[in-house]
Amino acid sequence: MAKATKIKNNIRTLRFMAGEMTQAALAKEIGMTRQTIIAIEQERYSPSLEAAFQIARALNKPLEEVFEYVDDVPESDE
Repeated sequence: MAKATKIKNNIRTLRFMAGEMTQAALAKEIGMTRQTIIAIEQERYSPSLEAAFQIARALNKPLEEVFEYVDDVPESDE
């Protein structure tokens, strides 16, 4: 059985740390729509690997500082 997983992110916080970059400015820089950035920030959509690297580069942060892979399901001892 597959485990439920989720990719969390710090995009909103990092945008503000990067001179209060707007969602629209980030989207334009990486060739996405503002709506896609909103969905990623709200964790309703997981970006492709390429898009994740582009977002990290635009925020001038390593990928691991922008995105975190979280296992929501605790492992059982069975």
